[in-house]
Amino acid sequence: MPHKGQLLIAELALTGDYSFGRSVIYLTEHNSEGSVGFILNKEIDLKLSDLLPDIQKDFPIYKGGPVDQDNLYYIHKMPEILPGSIAITNDIYWGGDFDLLYEKLKKGEISSDEIKFFLGYSGWMPYQLENEIDQKSWIIRDSQFNIFQKRDASIWKEEIKKMGGEYLIWANSPENPNYN
Repeated sequence: MPHKGQLLIAELALTGDYSFGRSVIYLTEHNSEGSVGFILNKEIDLKLSDLLPDIQKDFPIYKGGPVDQDNLYYIHKMPEILPGSIAITNDIYWGGDFDLLYEKLKKGEISSDEIKFFLGYSGWMPYQLENEIDQKSWIIRDSQFNIFQKRDASIWKEEIKKMGGEYLIWANSPENPNYN
């Protein structure tokens, strides 16, 4: 079963699903109360400076998921400067003191290889994610790349190719099968 720090790779069954089709989700929480994760590979057409004009650097923003899309979330590797951060793995954290983050961002003290921003998140009720995995909606994989690097839709294709077999055919298919 899944645990925080792993990736959820959208299975072929989710092809055409607006929110999750071809998604790669970084799981930040998984326990008896449910699961939370963020989509790593769906950059939206906004930069952090569009939401926070005092920030001069253009940090990309990703669609974290269909839940609570009016809120900004972030994962990072700076727990020492963001009190209240929640550990996901030994070197990746979620959240923390936003006011302090905002000040550090305004001063240009944080780089894009240390943090990733999301609007919304992906969430599951207790046992919902396990049921979706059983129904072949998700593939669980350990993360073997730097999640802070800019990622585009090709990451799904790369992860699917690694599985070989029948997945190789699907890796090269169009996102919308009707275009084939």
